[in-house]
Amino acid sequence: MTPRVAWPNVADIPAPPLTEDRTGFAVRRDRLRAMAVEHDLDAVVISSLVNVRYLTGFTGSNGALLLRPDGDDVLATDGRYTTQASAQAPELTLLIERACATALTAEAARAGVARLGYESHVVTVDGFEGLRAAAAEHRPGVELLSLGSAVEALRAIKDAAEIDALREACAIADAALAALISDGALRAGRSEREVGRDLDNRMLALGAEAVSFETIVAAGANSAIPHHRPSDAVLAVGDFVKLDFGATFAGYHSDMTRTLVLGPPADWQREVYELVATAQRLGREALSVGASVVDVDAAARAPIVEAGHGAAFSHGLGHGVGLEIHEAPALSALGAGRLAADMAVTVEPGVYLAGRGGVRIEDTLVVGTDGPALLTMTGKELVAL
Repeated sequence: MTPRVAWPNVADIPAPPLTEDRTGFAVRRDRLRAMAVEHDLDAVVISSLVNVRYLTGFTGSNGALLLRPDGDDVLATDGRYTTQASAQAPELTLLIERACATALTAEAARAGVARLGYESHVVTVDGFEGLRAAAAEHRPGVELLSLGSAVEALRAIKDAAEIDALREACAIADAALAALISDGALRAGRSEREVGRDLDNRMLALGAEAVSFETIVAAGANSAIPHHRPSDAVLAVGDFVKLDFGATFAGYHSDMTRTLVLGPPADWQREVYELVATAQRLGREALSVGASVVDVDAAARAPIVEAGHGAAFSHGLGHGVGLEIHEAPALSALGAGRLAADMAVTVEPGVYLAGRGGVRIEDTLVVGTDGPALLTMTGKELVAL
């Protein structure tokens, strides 16, 4: 088994000050560098493309980063991205090699590294053997140490630029849904697939780089399927219509769910909707610095359980969101840890009644010392179209 570094709580690691001559990417690298030095690592190889982007700004499809204690960091990529890497990460030394992580491991070994950190949750078994062979070729006895999810832990706490990008992504999604409704495009007679594609196109037209994930449009009985994929099912009067969607802006993902009803709602629809709305409000209110993720989940889950629908809320309350649509922390009964300021999370309870319909209400928020900041601004009252 590869030895694993025991990292401190990310909330306890101070962020170096941001100055005019140091980019936000440099600050992020310095936080990871401080962790590496504390654990006597001579260097770290980052091979997750998302983590490489987080630490450098490089967005190519092949790359890895060698992080050194002295700050002489190296970005590796292949010849397709020479110009792009130079533009996106001009402060880094650039190494052009196809097998990026292997080349950086060899580079570290040649430089005399004895203890090298690597991302064991990203590197395959074959990939690990490649790293070990590359290190041994240049310096026998190099110790490869697992970083675990150290960079993901850093990513859980967002800086100001990240929060701005998330806010813009949420604003695009809000505007797209508002236009879909005001234009009468969410109506009986259209298929789930038509509505989903329409919503996607509106987000793209409003400036989204891409959609955050495959948009969920679930009508009628399909709304009781938590992650239903849009089909040719046709929306009908009396249906719940559940929309789970998001926009990507500057690499950051928004995530929002709203459930509407076509025509006057039935009594049972009002009851289920009000129950989920209450649970969602309690979940939002439970978001506070230092709160246990398990306790936040429990706060929202309690009224649903008390109403006898505990089994119909079959997933966790929420998740972190950022460069990936699902990232740390996980708000669930199976989660671990506590919330820290500037964590971006979703709160999305649901009740799904098989064969009838379901309701989910979801917002993206940022945890703050004065309470959570709401980024998804679309109202949460029951809308009947």
